[in-house]
Amino acid sequence: MDKLDLERSLAGEFPFVAGVDEVGRGPLAGPVVAAAVILPLDGDFTGVNDSKKLSKKKREQLSSYIKEHALAYSIFEVDERTIDKINIREATRLCMKGAVEGLSLTPSLVLTDGDLTLDIAYPQKSIVKGDALVCSIGAASILAKVYRDALMEKYAALYPEYAFERNAGYGTAAHIAAIREVGICPIHRRTFVTKFWDGRVRPSPPST
Repeated sequence: MDKLDLERSLAGEFPFVAGVDEVGRGPLAGPVVAAAVILPLDGDFTGVNDSKKLSKKKREQLSSYIKEHALAYSIFEVDERTIDKINIREATRLCMKGAVEGLSLTPSLVLTDGDLTLDIAYPQKSIVKGDALVCSIGAASILAKVYRDALMEKYAALYPEYAFERNAGYGTAAHIAAIREVGICPIHRRTFVTKFWDGRVRPSPPST
């Protein structure tokens, strides 16, 4: 995948292929985050893969490298309130659209991970397991994952009861136990916690 084989094979018709992926569809808290990346076809992106298959250290190293060497990249997030309002599938589509439209370079073709069709003005193709098969999609998955994990670590400092620095908002047993004990916090997705939430809301910490 790191040889950009697919992107190079498309270059005659589509010289600027953007890979798009998201992270955060499943968590109980925090935003969904998407990234879009256009990579140079003569670049060396050895090691790029589905972000879930990489260690935290490797993801962070690759994220910095991708940002430095990409022709263009964009990161976009959609918050928990929007997720609750329009559902996670539509929020994910909106997030990926935002990432694509935030690129500083106009893509010739957009390759998305999974099976979602986006409301965008560019040619597009969905590729199941694209984050493990297509270099630019894998790169996007890394940028989105590193960005969201760092964001959830910041939220962990505000809401320490939920250990967001360890679970990134996912529904671990300890996270669910914390919701049952103290209620939810402002970044929880209310439509995701109905089975174990009693209606209590932990207030935001005072601003300093």
